[in-house]
Amino acid sequence: MRARFPISDHCDGHRFFNPGGGGRKGGVLPALRWRLSSRRVPWLPPAADAVFAPPPDAVAPATVAISFINHASFLIRFPGGVVLTDPIFSERCSPVSWAGPRRARPPGIPLAALPRPDVVLLSHSHYDHMDLPSLRELQRRQAPRIVTMLGNARRLGRLGLDALELDWWQEITIGPLSITATPARHIAARTPFDFNRSLWGGFMIRVAGGQVFFAGDSGAGPHWAEIHGRLGTPDVALLPMGAYEPRWFMAPVHMNPAEAVQAHLDLGARRSVGMHFGTFQLTEEAIDAPVLELAVARTAAGLDPQAFVTHGFGETRLYRLGDGSLMRSR
Repeated sequence: MRARFPISDHCDGHRFFNPGGGGRKGGVLPALRWRLSSRRVPWLPPAADAVFAPPPDAVAPATVAISFINHASFLIRFPGGVVLTDPIFSERCSPVSWAGPRRARPPGIPLAALPRPDVVLLSHSHYDHMDLPSLRELQRRQAPRIVTMLGNARRLGRLGLDALELDWWQEITIGPLSITATPARHIAARTPFDFNRSLWGGFMIRVAGGQVFFAGDSGAGPHWAEIHGRLGTPDVALLPMGAYEPRWFMAPVHMNPAEAVQAHLDLGARRSVGMHFGTFQLTEEAIDAPVLELAVARTAAGLDPQAFVTHGFGETRLYRLGDGSLMRSR
């Protein structure tokens, strides 16, 4: 059978894999074992989130405004370009609207109030990262460019969504933005029949003066140091730190806060922001556990408390490109 994708250290031409092993194997048995043994305690409704000012309409040169919406969704405003990552505004991350993980809190920025993004970055095909209802509505309202990983454009195209695919280390320039696809240790599937038929990864976004890294979804591994070695130091790294319990099942594909701190160090990031927590109950840890454990992991690593932070849902912080210093919050 003719290879559909380039054969590489992470693809056999038809399916993708993590170099050197890692990631979780396909099949229903491990997931069934987890479900049968799960001790998950349903999340209590969180307290009402703080209300923050809307994102700015523009930023000064050498400045980036990073707004946390929810889960892995950020609005990132650079001078001359706006990026939206893994947008999910739906009530559930699921193939159906009546079942599956339901959100614990509303998006920090409603879709109706979202400024127009120039580019939408999609890290992989899982329902909590590639939310088709949100993408269709974004297309209807604003028609941004979509950049994703290999194997996803065909699915998006069937919905009338035009997407550009990248393999790891490939680069595209859109206006003032230079975007490079980067490795992650994960898996991809939306049905029982398409396991690892599409790629997963993150993105380094460069502009004049600096760069911001969006990691997508990933387990721990040597790829963070490789990204730093190839692409240099991120001024700000957006790193996943939730959906990590139980470790026997989640460690291959999701980092816990201590591993996220190590990723921050391996990337050499000037500053990191945590994500992938507090929105959908996907695993067994409590709703506030990732933020509490991040504080413990920072202290254990000897990090300054401001070196690795989380934003409030809907909060925008302005960072200086070139050194990652926090300029202000709104």
